[in-house]
Amino acid sequence: MAFEESAIGRVAKEITPALEAMGYDLVRVHLSGGQRPTLQIMAERRDGAVMTVDDCARISRDVSALLDVSDPIPTAYTLEVSSPGIDRPLVREADYVRFSGFVARIETDAPVEGRRRFQGRIVGVEDGVVLVRSEKDTFRVPYVRIQKAKLILTDDLIAATVPPTATN
Repeated sequence: MAFEESAIGRVAKEITPALEAMGYDLVRVHLSGGQRPTLQIMAERRDGAVMTVDDCARISRDVSALLDVSDPIPTAYTLEVSSPGIDRPLVREADYVRFSGFVARIETDAPVEGRRRFQGRIVGVEDGVVLVRSEKDTFRVPYVRIQKAKLILTDDLIAATVPPTATN
C-alpha cells in the first residue's frame, strides 16, 4: 500500500491547483483494483452548485492531460471522475464541521473508547476531535484516527439537498 499512498499523494498535489483554478475542490483521490487499477478523482463545485456530467467531463479532460505529463502512476489505469454524491465520504476535518447535524458512519484505524465503528449524528469538531452522538452516548473520535467515514442517507440529508421550490 505504500506505493498507492505515495501515488495518491502525488496525484492530489498535482491536480489540486488546476481543480481550484477551474472552480472545483478536490474531495478525494482513490486508487483501487489490480491489473488495471482505477484512479478515482472525486470533486465538488466551489460555488456549491450540483455537479453535472459536463463538470465531470471537463475535469476528466484537464486532469488526464496533467497526469499524462507528470505520470505519477507507473502502470496503466482507468481515470474515473465523479461527484461525492448525497451520501458522500467525509475526508477533511472541515467536512465534519460542514455536515454537523447529519448522521454519519465512521471507522477508525484503532479502537477509540473501546470500539472502531461509530454511527450517529455529527455534533461538531473540537480541537481535532469529531463529536458523534448516538442514541445512548456522545463519542469523541480523534480526526487523525478516522480511517473511513461517510454520510448516511436520511430524510434530513435529502431535505437539506433539495432546493426550495418557488411559490406564487
